[in-house]
Amino acid sequence: MKWAAYAGLGLLGALAGLAGSLVQGAWFPLGLLLALGGAAALFWGGALVTRSRIGAGVPAGGWSVAVLLLTITRPQGDFIFAAGAGSYLFLLGGMALAVVSATLAPAERPLFAVPEAHSRS
Repeated sequence: MKWAAYAGLGLLGALAGLAGSLVQGAWFPLGLLLALGGAAALFWGGALVTRSRIGAGVPAGGWSVAVLLLTITRPQGDFIFAAGAGSYLFLLGGMALAVVSATLAPAERPLFAVPEAHSRS
């Protein structure tokens, strides 16, 4: 069951990277904030849903692969990212958000913990 969640999170990460790449350049600076906010929500949400660091890392990996593939220029000379501050902020900001989300992800712990009984002797 967790593997299906990881596959879905990876696909969502790739889609967020694609959408963020288009939005950040089209509506600068609000598009940049929207793209980074969406990426942060996906990374942190993946960590919370799976209760693990892998849950933040899988969508971050999908995001990174999609964004890095979009940085490659095609033989026709087309490219998605222009050489500007917004593009670099999107790339570096997304990577920083991925690291922060994976670092601060909650550890696996039971959802329902039974408190220990204290003796009064």
